[in-house]
Amino acid sequence: MQHPNNEPVILAAVRTPFGRRNGALRETRPDALLAGIINAALARAGVPGEAIGDVIAGCVSQAGEQGANIARQAVLLAGLPQQVPGVSLNRMCGSSQYAVHAAAQAVAAGDLDFAVACGVENMSRVPMFLDLTLGQGPFTGFDKLHPDLVARYPIVHQVESAERIADQWQLSRAELDAFAIESHRRAHAARLAGWHKEVVPVAGVDKDGAGFTLDFDEGVRSVIDHARMSSMAPVFRSPDTGVVTAANASQVSDGASAVVIGSRAAAAQHGLQPKARFLARVVTGSDPVMQLTGVIPATHLALKRAGLSMADIDWIELNEAFAAVALSWAREFKPDADRLNPWGGAIAHGHPLGATGAALMAKMLCGLEQRGGRFGLQVMCIGHGMATATVIERLG
Repeated sequence: MQHPNNEPVILAAVRTPFGRRNGALRETRPDALLAGIINAALARAGVPGEAIGDVIAGCVSQAGEQGANIARQAVLLAGLPQQVPGVSLNRMCGSSQYAVHAAAQAVAAGDLDFAVACGVENMSRVPMFLDLTLGQGPFTGFDKLHPDLVARYPIVHQVESAERIADQWQLSRAELDAFAIESHRRAHAARLAGWHKEVVPVAGVDKDGAGFTLDFDEGVRSVIDHARMSSMAPVFRSPDTGVVTAANASQVSDGASAVVIGSRAAAAQHGLQPKARFLARVVTGSDPVMQLTGVIPATHLALKRAGLSMADIDWIELNEAFAAVALSWAREFKPDADRLNPWGGAIAHGHPLGATGAALMAKMLCGLEQRGGRFGLQVMCIGHGMATATVIERLG
């Protein structure tokens, strides 16, 4: 049982801007990107590096520049004391959200006073599926998976899973595209309003290779070409049966994020003011073929553990892997539309896989502070049928 003095609290949560694939962050190594955001998080939290008991990093494609335990490499690159350890984990899209859970659990257990939960993915430099293909040509399917597994569960690409979700919930192409347009509209409005205080500017390069400071998410569009969006062909299916396009799905992106977590007692000893506490931390499995529907049972379980209803939640950060996922979830829970991804989501700002979980936590906490909200729910679908969910309460 958790001792009251060991209650884990969030002390700081930050992220880099998200770069487009082959965009502003294409020349930035992921280990350097992660090191930089770790230092930025510690500076915001006011926690000295020598006080950190562990650095837990989410990263999906752990190969190439993201291989060989990128967490430990980032610790050393960041100039933290060599006694600070690091570990990398892969829970696919939920990796850094689960890193937040793992760090909170370690603090609650009394194993350490402070930890950094973080994540990184530079998909421009380390292509998705590199850990499967090992650089031997493009990804062609799931031929690397065990034949017995594929025989038991006819695993399909996530795009096809999103199509099946659209079929089951009777979601039209027009609905998916409208949701995508709104994601961009909200994200652009948030940028213009200057609300993204969780974003730490980083060095980038423009299309000609000249250096500049990137302080915004590159994927967000200020204007959407409706005609072009409606004319886009579905990714896998024919126009007669398919509704999932590149425009109503998350963008391939580059980025990093970090959350500093400590015990209430240790925070008090260092004179630090906690920003939020955890009311629920959930991970669950779901149908590996439908794959992306786990957000529904995960949400039910998280709300139950937190002792809250959907009406209590002031900010919902649901990862927009596909518009179909968000809309099917919304059909089930019927939330206040203004509380669901108020600043847009991954369709607009992008989805740098291992970095997204901790980034959405940072964004949600910033949003709660900006709105004066109290309770936040973050939930993410995960490949092969899993989901993560977190409920936090803003403090102060």
